[in-house]
Amino acid sequence: MEVLKEACSEYGFFKIVNHGVPIGLIDRALEASATFFDLPDDEKWKFSALPGSYLPAGYSQHQPVYSLDKNETLSMFPPSSAFNVFPTNPPDLREVMEEVFSCLSKTGGLIEGIINDCLGLPTGVIQQFNSDRNWDFMVARRYFPATEEEDRGITAHQDGNSLTFVIQDDAGGLEVCKNGEWILATPTPGAIIVNV
Repeated sequence: MEVLKEACSEYGFFKIVNHGVPIGLIDRALEASATFFDLPDDEKWKFSALPGSYLPAGYSQHQPVYSLDKNETLSMFPPSSAFNVFPTNPPDLREVMEEVFSCLSKTGGLIEGIINDCLGLPTGVIQQFNSDRNWDFMVARRYFPATEEEDRGITAHQDGNSLTFVIQDDAGGLEVCKNGEWILATPTPGAIIVNV
């Protein structure tokens, strides 16, 4: 428990294994999202947010001219949400994404309880703070390749939510800043990084 308390308090990140999300499912999700992102842009844009929606469900590209943030995303809310927009190609993408979402929701509840106890908070404080699960969301993200002129990705930032689960592919690239020093979060097959 002390190790986890230190990870939460000092780093804000830790890795978990045996987390309840089947490794085969993670592999299927990475493969299905990669297949979708390989489609032509005009095909992907057919699955962008519903007209008039202010919520970022579905496909989106982020390529501000003067920003280093160059990526594309496929976002979803809980499987029952009416805001979700799912691509039809690949055919199993929706099923895989919904299954991953459900597994991560269960894992999130467990992690919240463990963190709550490790930090010595009153029972259930984190769960009460984050009790409305209708606004949980999941994002499949692909970064555009770096060029000679530009090292692309997402610039240094802090997530605004309570917990973020990061599932990396072999490319990796996630770094954690501790006391001004950047530490590479090396991908570990089957592991999930938890950002608090």
